[in-house]
Amino acid sequence: MTDPADIKRRIAGGRTETFDFLAENAPTAQIEQTLLSLANTHGGIVVFGVVGKSIVGLEDAEKGVDRLLKAMLRITPPLIIPLPKAEEIDGKKVIITEIPSGMPHVYALDGTYLHREGKDVIPLTPTELRRLMIQRGEFSFETSIPLNSSMEDIDWTKAREYVKSLPGIGNNDIESVLMNRGCLTRQEDKLYPTAAGILLFGKNPQQFFPGTEITAVRFASETMGDTFNRQDIRGTLPEQIQRAETFLVDHLRKDVKLKETMAREERFEYPMEAARELVVNAVAHRDYTISGDGVRLYIFSNRMEVYSAGKLPGPVTVDNIKDERFSRNPILVQVLADMGFIERLGYGVDRVMELMRQQNLRTPEFQERRGGFQVVIYNEAAPIPQKEAKPQLPKIDLIGTYGGQEVNPRQEIALNALTTSGTGRITNGDLKSLFPDVHPETIRRDLADLVQKDILRKIGQKRGSYYVLKQPEKSTEKQ
Repeated sequence: MTDPADIKRRIAGGRTETFDFLAENAPTAQIEQTLLSLANTHGGIVVFGVVGKSIVGLEDAEKGVDRLLKAMLRITPPLIIPLPKAEEIDGKKVIITEIPSGMPHVYALDGTYLHREGKDVIPLTPTELRRLMIQRGEFSFETSIPLNSSMEDIDWTKAREYVKSLPGIGNNDIESVLMNRGCLTRQEDKLYPTAAGILLFGKNPQQFFPGTEITAVRFASETMGDTFNRQDIRGTLPEQIQRAETFLVDHLRKDVKLKETMAREERFEYPMEAARELVVNAVAHRDYTISGDGVRLYIFSNRMEVYSAGKLPGPVTVDNIKDERFSRNPILVQVLADMGFIERLGYGVDRVMELMRQQNLRTPEFQERRGGFQVVIYNEAAPIPQKEAKPQLPKIDLIGTYGGQEVNPRQEIALNALTTSGTGRITNGDLKSLFPDVHPETIRRDLADLVQKDILRKIGQKRGSYYVLKQPEKSTEKQ
């Protein structure tokens, strides 16, 4: 249970989406609606014995507990939560009731379904109600039958390839396997494709589910502008993932660095596995009951954003996303795992964070928005802890400038080698080995130009010469 100091702090902050308080004489209907709305949202805490923002306490704590228990039983289905507890804060008795997050049902009061938006208690719209029922397992979108669909809407070539790839299936026919996976269902002795079956193996999934696509865009700068490359990726979910990966390969910048042996190594501005994992997670876990929005893959010059329709499911929150496991679409997840798109169920977030760490990039940001969930990764280096801080070499701008001066791609690679290799130097021969098709005189001019721009310093003459980054001159002061 939350400690008294935290309760006082939260009361002073006022009502929120997960915290409320009531006076001892609060109407029964208000008590019922408060408990109901929290249960249908993210859970939370109710403090009984508060007026305004002041703790006044209760004259009869036992009677207060009894009122709360009766309110819980009036809700349909009855609200089964930890028993309310009487606590003492600043010498005054209050009752604290905690409603866990991720409650198992959708709750009603006299046929009315309520939830919270901020501090407000409001009715659920039919669309919101249906979505909540799906999320809490009282109705399954995945196993529902799309309107006017038939077995002819399944691409049986795709289905057959999937079944053949499964180990240990034996002589089971395709229809039996798809039924066991939840992609087909029987109604009145007739087989129909489910929503999951159409999304995974349909001939034209967007015919039944408009908006189930990935909008992939590469922008030229850090903000949306007029210069961009866009692709609207449709088809089945496996096809969307594959095409999105091709988009990433085509549009992520490639960084070239030199190892200590001066061997050329290319890598993307983000770990490709991490970028791909974010797309797979967005496709597998998005809320497919939302038809007006889909998955967005936006690549900017400094970051990549992956947005999926629908808030985090079940008990998962931004704070516990690394540890909590919950699947909104277990059928989709299972089949995508069978196909090799998801290597280890539920561990995508940990995997992305580790891959970013290995490439010394910033920790991803997780953001829950009103209509969906977004992950942002940056192509900037992770900050060095203060105690380990080291002098930093000038940052290379990967779009053709260095220290405010324009550089060409060959010069950019030379500078990148100097800041990432262990040698701290480069020669004409090193740069020539990176660009064997470029005339030696052009290579010489590239390096000479960097010297002229006061970016490089040339050490030695003729065959023994090499180039290093020119260090800024230290200023001196008279004592």
